[in-house]
Amino acid sequence: MNEADKLRVLLQHWIEHNQEHAAEFLRWSEKAGPAAAAVRQAAEKMGSVNQELSSALDLLGGPLEHPHGHHH
Repeated sequence: MNEADKLRVLLQHWIEHNQEHAAEFLRWSEKAGPAAAAVRQAAEKMGSVNQELSSALDLLGGPLEHPHGHHH
């Protein structure tokens, strides 16, 4: 697997993990009291980060399955 293909796998992995983190941020924002707005804003920014990562992934040819067939 070349470096570009490795990056395609990593980008997909990072995007999925960011989605999980953003969802967790939103869940915790409900319990964050005076920090709720800041925590929600972090979740929104994670969405913006994922848009950039998705653009990068598209430019490299889109998602690449793990070589061992594991789906993330």
